[in-house]
Amino acid sequence: MVTKQGGTDLLLDPVAQKLLASNSPARLAYSWTDGSPRVVPIWFHWDGENVVFAGFIAAPKGRALRKDPRVAITIDQAEWPYKALLLRGRAIVDEVPGVAPEYATAANKYMGAEQGAAWVKQVSQLGQPMLRIRVRPEWAGILDFETRFPSALEKAMAAAGAAAS
Repeated sequence: MVTKQGGTDLLLDPVAQKLLASNSPARLAYSWTDGSPRVVPIWFHWDGENVVFAGFIAAPKGRALRKDPRVAITIDQAEWPYKALLLRGRAIVDEVPGVAPEYATAANKYMGAEQGAAWVKQVSQLGQPMLRIRVRPEWAGILDFETRFPSALEKAMAAAGAAAS
């Protein structure tokens, strides 16, 4: 049987919840202003509804996301058995004076409380506004390489199982 992917109810799955709480970086895929693809690793914060990223106002991805807000996000675990949360949605980009709260939360998550606070203090002294990029998933998929595999592999496994019976 092929796993049903796509419903955002998959965000409640334990694999998705673990990855959304992890300190693995997200990979944000978007289209550049000339239409070519881009993928960047980036800190994220899950607020329970949105994957939230933040960066400096001068970051070129802000201009590209305003032009075409469609994005794909992957959050994965590199240890076997691999686990991956695949998301699609539209980015909402806004400007935040100073350090975006989600950026501070992510800094603590990725660097630890002490180093994260020191980093945020250093960044805040730059006096630059930040971009906040919020993506509410419209599509979700999970690969866990235990019960959920890429669709072509699942189909091949199902065909092999049917042939063996």
